[in-house]
This record gives sequence, C-alpha cells and structure tokens, in this order.
Amino acid sequence: DLTLYRGEILGVVGGSGTGKSVLLRSIVGLKRPNDGTVEVLNQRLNELSESQRSQVERRFGVLFQRGALFSSLNLQENVALPLIEHAKLSRQEAEYLARIKLSLVGLPPHAARQFPESLSGGMVKRAALARALALDPDILFLDEPTAGLDPIGAAAFDQLLVTLRDAMGFSVFLVTHDLDTLYA
Repeated sequence: DLTLYRGEILGVVGGSGTGKSVLLRSIVGLKRPNDGTVEVLNQRLNELSESQRSQVERRFGVLFQRGALFSSLNLQENVALPLIEHAKLSRQEAEYLARIKLSLVGLPPHAARQFPESLSGGMVKRAALARALALDPDILFLDEPTAGLDPIGAAAFDQLLVTLRDAMGFSVFLVTHDLDTLYA
C-alpha cells in the first residue's frame, strides 16, 4: 500500500524498466491494473462509473516524462486546453489563466506564443508543469520530472516544484530514478 497525505511529496524510485511509469499510469487511469485496487482521494477507482471516475481524475495534474505537449499548439494553447475542455471556460478566460500558469512556473510572457519544438528541454518541462497545474489539482503526478535536464536545471525544477506545492497546497506523487529529486 502507498499512502499520500495532503501537501506531501511521495516518491517511488527505481531503475529503468522496473515498472515505475506503469505504476503511475495505473494510478491515473491510463492503464488498468491486472490485480488489486487503486484508491485515490478516498475513491476506489475500479468501482466507479466512467462519469464518476472522470470527476476524480479532473482533480489530478499529470506531467509526463517528455512533457507530452501538443506540437501544433503554442504554450498558451497547450495550457488553456484542459481549462476549455474540462472547466468549460471560454477561450479568452482559459488563455488568460494559461498565461498566469506559465508565469507561475517561471516562463517569460513571450513564451506563451512559442511552440514546443522551439524551446529548451527545461522550458518544455515548465510548460508541461503549467498545463498539469491548469485545473488546480489536488494531486500532481510526475513521471521522471527531471529526466533530460542537466543537474542545474534539475535542481531548479525541483525547487520550483517545492515552492509551488507550498504555495498551492497540492500533494505530489512522483516516480524517478534521480535520487537528488527525492532529497530536494
């Protein structure tokens, strides 16, 4: 059993190929577990209807290892998308909030109009973090959040994560092979 408390950061560490990402994907509903139950936010996910499960999953923010940003959308549009799709905000409202989220993760205002392929790995990670935070999640799930970053960039990302967690009050579940991330 794994228990994550409000405001806590819980890390699962292991080498490549040990199932860390499979565990995360099973928890967030992208992969059905073969056995056992997944209980998140006091809800047994495998016992919920699709509609009920969707309501619970809207309280998640997920940052995938490679960012998973849409290449055809600029950063502002990438971050606004969950606000339009799930919060049913107008495009104007969603893009305004997207700019705020991009600023929260330390990206300059001009970055909002840039496309993912024109950015450094660190900027892509920050933009993906902004998108994961778009709906003000209760739990932020991170899959290898510092993979591909140099040690300075990884340390800065780790510090940003702690600062945002303290300010916004979400819990963090992360899987990593980077022990430095666990100690940040």
